[in-house]
Amino acid sequence: MIRISTIFIAICMVLVAASLGLVLYSMAGISGTESAIVALTALTFLILYNAVSMRLRDRTDVGGQIADLSRGTADLARQVAEFGRRLAAVEGRVVSANSAGADRIQAIVGEINELGVLVKELAVSVAGHEDMLSSGVPPAAAPVSKPEDAPPKEPPAAAAIEEKSVAVVAAAPVKIVEGPAPSRSQAQILTAVKNAMEENRIDIYLQPMVTLPQRKVRFYEAVTRLRDDKDQILSADDFIGVAEAAGLIGRIDHMVMLRCVQVLRRLMVRNKDVGVFCNVAAATLGNPTTFAQCLDFLEANRALAPSLVLEFKQATFRNLGPIETEHLAALAQRGYRFSVDHVTDLRIEPRELADRGVRFIKVPASLLLDQRQTSASDIHPSDLSDLLGRFGIDLIAERIEGERAVVDLLDYDVRFGQGFLFAPPRPLRPEGASATAAASPGKAQDTNGSGKIASVEDPGLGPPRTTGNAALARRAAGPPG
Repeated sequence: MIRISTIFIAICMVLVAASLGLVLYSMAGISGTESAIVALTALTFLILYNAVSMRLRDRTDVGGQIADLSRGTADLARQVAEFGRRLAAVEGRVVSANSAGADRIQAIVGEINELGVLVKELAVSVAGHEDMLSSGVPPAAAPVSKPEDAPPKEPPAAAAIEEKSVAVVAAAPVKIVEGPAPSRSQAQILTAVKNAMEENRIDIYLQPMVTLPQRKVRFYEAVTRLRDDKDQILSADDFIGVAEAAGLIGRIDHMVMLRCVQVLRRLMVRNKDVGVFCNVAAATLGNPTTFAQCLDFLEANRALAPSLVLEFKQATFRNLGPIETEHLAALAQRGYRFSVDHVTDLRIEPRELADRGVRFIKVPASLLLDQRQTSASDIHPSDLSDLLGRFGIDLIAERIEGERAVVDLLDYDVRFGQGFLFAPPRPLRPEGASATAAASPGKAQDTNGSGKIASVEDPGLGPPRTTGNAALARRAAGPPG
């Protein structure tokens, strides 16, 4: 719709042009045609001037409106960004609260399951005592477990799940024959393994891993030993092959995981930075049934994942199949870290290992210091620690037996060491009340070829005392007779 001001301006322009033509006709004596042409020309100029002036005015108005719109858009963008930040903060708090709640629920569920097993075992024990009393057999006739022996004839599953406190065993209290075990056939070893599993004679030895050059204890490696009926020690190299062939290694690994978790819980009471290395066999990793049991247990103790390191052989990582790869991914997804030991050469792919969740590699000191490895490997051993560190992997030198080796390893920038120079593996007893270090109180001493005595920092655990599930079980069983 045309505005009134526009019509008024048009009428004024027509009047001005007509007046100009009339003045020229009457005053200047110009003919009517020429006067009309001059009037039309004046009208045309007036129209052009009005159009240009209106266009400039409209452009100014539009520019102001665009500036206002830009300022409004900027304000709206700031408000949206602020709301986004607040929403992200709220979502972060909700996720952290849900994660903490889930971890607490998983820990409680694990404790409840273990308490249920303890109650069942207590009921079985009470029923056995009632049967003996009803049959007229005096209680003294029942077999009494000696302090150095494991509880007699418990079901394998119950023995694996029962949570007992652990303590360092001195040489005097526990009768352990340390001499070389006599040669045995595979059938004898298999029988010893089965009896040890049934009678809970699977022992855990702890060997510390120390920082270099400070020699402060940072981790412990759990080493598995079996005792036969005569308390002869079977090392892992003696029985692992037979146990794998008989399909028993999965149950042994499950029991060892339980003991490692018990030890770790006790160690973390005094030192939150301590960690435990737990060896896992390749057969356990590749067996879906056995691995599912271990994964359920590790899921229930997920809160300990940053401090519990699962250790595999180098050959296991080099021969991973689809099942093993999937199982490793499941463990890594739950926050567990891995270590590689039994390294036979330095042909290592750190990027691939880091992607699989490996955070530690244990290499024998003799292999690192072997000059022949310089030509056999892709990298010089002195540069191996820096290369692994770029991918978040720590190098641990193991089997260190002399001070000279320590000096040479420091030149290689090795941060952690393990070996008899610092402390030998020390046995644990499942009948104690506290999980202590693998070193004796004060300093663990070991004299080697160098003629020097190495010391290991004592973890500083206090006097033995019964806590946790073991205390509940003792309380439910009543005071000893």
